Amino acid sequence: MTLEETIAELERLGDVKIKKRYVANGAREPLFGVATGRMKPLSKKIGTNADLAERLYATGNYDAMYFAGIIADAKAMTKADFERWIDAAYFPMLHDFVVAVTLAESPLAQPVADGWIAAGDERRVSAGWSCYQWLLGWLPDEAFDAAKLAAMLEMAAKRARESPDVVKAAIRGFVAAVGVSFLPLHEAAIKASEAMGDVEVSGKRGPVVLSPAHEEILKAREKGRLGFKRRAVRC
Repeated sequence: MTLEETIAELERLGDVKIKKRYVANGAREPLFGVATGRMKPLSKKIGTNADLAERLYATGNYDAMYFAGIIADAKAMTKADFERWIDAAYFPMLHDFVVAVTLAESPLAQPVADGWIAAGDERRVSAGWSCYQWLLGWLPDEAFDAAKLAAMLEMAAKRARESPDVVKAAIRGFVAAVGVSFLPLHEAAIKASEAMGDVEVSGKRGPVVLSPAHEEILKAREKGRLGFKRRAVRC
């Protein structure tokens, strides 16, 4: 399919109510309001298409950018590609899901995510922590350096309360992912979450306290879900 045909199909799949919800959560024009589930048949029809993905992402249309992440060839993308994508990711659904998720399926995932976590750019820091969350729920434990993850847990405990809201949420997700999906540091993740204490973010009606990561970890343990791994990161 051409770029024009794909955009036309996304427009056809759009829904006004979903569009309003996306806008309320930070998306901006242009967009159509396409539910993720409605993109699946189209992604199966197109398959992986690196060139089309790049052209869709460059449109600035939220639905096109999201769909680009689904059909992108993550393994072929370069560091420069990911830097270009993160620069254009103007709100969390793009940088923590589209970009971070696509990066998670790249062999460059950990070094790029490490660089972003060390950056001063809020969107990069958030995407870096989020990428690890996706990686931990997908790759085998052997793919990670336990000592490095332990140091990251310590960093998370220290930075969570003072970070911008979007980063706080990403850090919390990282700690939960370690506790649920990386068995060697299960107990360490619980301790890190307890050290973080209550993490407060701004809500539409005032401050909101995020549920502690260790609550999610303990629920997973009760349900026998420790060591959980996905078959793939992207849908």
